[in-house]
Amino acid sequence: MSFEYAQRVRQLPPYLFAEMEKIQKEKKAQGVDLISLSIGDPDLPPPDFMIDALAKEISDLKNHNYSFSQGEPVFREAVSVWYKNRFGVDVAHDQVVALLGSKEGIANIARAFINPGDKVLVPDPAYPVYANGSTILCDGTVVPLPLLEDNNFQPNLDKIDTHNVRMMFLNYPNNPTAATIDKAFLKETVDFAKDNNIILCYDNAYSEITYDNYRAPSILEIPGADEVAIEFNSLSKTFNMTGDRIAFAAGNKQLIAGLTKIKSQIDSGPPVYTQKAAATALNTYKNSDPPEFLRKNNQQLQERRNLLINTLTKIGYPCETPKATFYIWVNCKEDSMKFTTRLLDIGIAVTPGVGFGKHGEGYVRITFTQPTERIKEACNRITNTF
Repeated sequence: MSFEYAQRVRQLPPYLFAEMEKIQKEKKAQGVDLISLSIGDPDLPPPDFMIDALAKEISDLKNHNYSFSQGEPVFREAVSVWYKNRFGVDVAHDQVVALLGSKEGIANIARAFINPGDKVLVPDPAYPVYANGSTILCDGTVVPLPLLEDNNFQPNLDKIDTHNVRMMFLNYPNNPTAATIDKAFLKETVDFAKDNNIILCYDNAYSEITYDNYRAPSILEIPGADEVAIEFNSLSKTFNMTGDRIAFAAGNKQLIAGLTKIKSQIDSGPPVYTQKAAATALNTYKNSDPPEFLRKNNQQLQERRNLLINTLTKIGYPCETPKATFYIWVNCKEDSMKFTTRLLDIGIAVTPGVGFGKHGEGYVRITFTQPTERIKEACNRITNTF
């Protein structure tokens, strides 16, 4: 027997990252000592207090029942307090929903508000879930927002045709370009969304992974944002918990209610014990400054960043030093797959920019989520080859 995929699934482009994973497995099977600088998965462990909190909460038998669709009150309260401490923003409990990772929320927000044919503004290059998991799988129409180097990888809002545009995605600090923005640009974006009655979905998952005294803003700090915006954030990067799948969305009450309604039909929320442990983690923020463990983590990441930037500059690939994320976006001066293959030949895996969209071609994304010694080894291999 043969079964055809639904039309919306057939519209999905080939998932380059799956192909890259296949190639990396083959290299390892061949005995290659592969250094993976391709995946945004922190190698640093969760803080001890998070492990202790998880052990405590998972041992409480009451925490093994279903959660509420919107999330546990204790978790949503912690998110509210976190927003107040970190950004000085008042967020009510009914403006927060717990997520099984921010990727899940980003994919599901379109289910609540996008009708077939509605246009969605999607950055290019960008995290593929905005176009694929959210827009295409909800029968929406992707309208690319070019992020170009000569405009600091920010979209040009003046050049956008807003006819039939229902929703837009933005992500800063940005994956894959590592670009950052200021509140002035966020104000322009909020005004643009309000003027055109567009739902503004802001992915702020890297807000806490910052360097050189840069502090990433929240879209909810901008006056009027609560009329049009929903912000997604996660404990994955901040607390090194990518596998625990715990995140949240906050913002406009109607958008949160719509997302919650969708979730009530398809999942039962994150585990109660994970939410309670996550509340403990968020409560380590006492003000806008990062907790001690995060300052130490970011210092390690910054040292790794500097090693890679210095190496790339020496071999003729100068690039911007990112103020946030754990990515370096490199103009590789050739086809991104060819450059990626050249690095694979010396046992280093990076991500070709074309995997993030048309405007990612000619770039590669390099992560620094490997121990410092492995970063040094990668730098040595690159220097001796290029």
